[in-house]
Amino acid sequence: MEAKSIYKQFYTKLIIATSLFIIALSFIFYEYTRSTVYGNIQKVMLQDAKEIYLASLNKKLTKNNFKAIQNNNVTIDLIDDVKLLNYKFYTYKKENHFYIKLIYPINVKKNQYLRIIKNINFERELLYSIIFKNLFILAIPGFILMLLYSLVVSKSLLKPIIQINKKLSNMDENSLTQIDKKDLPIEFHSLSDSINSLTNRIETYVKFKKELFIGAAHELKTPLAVMKLKNEVTLRKKREVEAYEETLKLTVKQIDDMNIMISSILDIGRAEGAQFEQTIDLDLVEYMKKKSNDYRMLSAQKNIIITFFSNVNFLKTSIQLTLFNQILQNFVQNAIKFTPNEKSIAIRLKKTKTKLVITVTDEGLGIDEKINLFAPFKRYGNQSGVGLGLFLAKNAADALRARISLKNRKDGKTGCVAKLVINNPSELKKT
Repeated sequence: MEAKSIYKQFYTKLIIATSLFIIALSFIFYEYTRSTVYGNIQKVMLQDAKEIYLASLNKKLTKNNFKAIQNNNVTIDLIDDVKLLNYKFYTYKKENHFYIKLIYPINVKKNQYLRIIKNINFERELLYSIIFKNLFILAIPGFILMLLYSLVVSKSLLKPIIQINKKLSNMDENSLTQIDKKDLPIEFHSLSDSINSLTNRIETYVKFKKELFIGAAHELKTPLAVMKLKNEVTLRKKREVEAYEETLKLTVKQIDDMNIMISSILDIGRAEGAQFEQTIDLDLVEYMKKKSNDYRMLSAQKNIIITFFSNVNFLKTSIQLTLFNQILQNFVQNAIKFTPNEKSIAIRLKKTKTKLVITVTDEGLGIDEKINLFAPFKRYGNQSGVGLGLFLAKNAADALRARISLKNRKDGKTGCVAKLVINNPSELKKT
């Protein structure tokens, strides 16, 4: 199938629309002129008939004493072979001549009617020869001007699209640049914002993927090197059983750590597959209450109190549950990991007119906000971990078209606030 040019389609449709408009306007003007000319003729004929009628009231009028008038243009006579209660106009053609005829009742009881016939050849010639021809002649330069106008307007209106298309066609993963809105019409600002947001996400995704592959290779290579060196040293000479056991234990531990890392990397693949998961309708308030109870079992070992708060009692929503769970679970697990014993964690759900906000607030030591903890293999503090949890949470949030952030508390206490913001109120139903 041959590709179609939007530029050609646009100016072709504009030319057709403008041509039809000119043709319609010409016919409307012609019909208006014709009805005005014919209306004036009929008005004059009717006025003459009324004057003759008023004159006939002073004397008895018959065919014999009525003096008929006849010249090249007008014929006036008296007839009695019709039956009308009111006057009536007729337009007809006879022997290549065009006429308007008026039948006007003088005395209905006596069956007397005045007939006025006017030749309108001159008026028709004026309409067809002068007005119609002039309209046609004027339409030709008008069409040419309209053609030029259509080409100019098409180029002008399509310029933003061409600009955006050129910008996108020159992009690749190594040259993701932002579209400048200052030269675009306001109608294209939302489109450029969406494209800029998408390029930001792609740029972040590509950057993090590269870091993920490099980090995974490094994180796996280090324990392999440690195991290899330890085993080589152990095998150089005979040792006590305890030395071999120590080497084997170290190897098993390194394998366990590598297994955890590989599982986390596999979780990334599963998370990408979860982006295509069907949404589920549920009461989000009730669901988060149940999840909070489950998390209390995890926090019981450190005597950490987990509380749940919501500004609504019921919230029916449609959401991709696997992605949502990845984010919430990561927030809570990190909060438990970095919160000291016998402290507290608060899970909050807040529904507003424009967004849904979920926060997990802990009482840990806080973070260094200069570090991008959403990048793969980024860690903070002395707690164990692979460093892929927040990376997974960020990917899940992007799939939900949501935003997540991790900031230190601003209420004078130590700790972090992990926040998830879903800007999609159209799918939220509060009752």
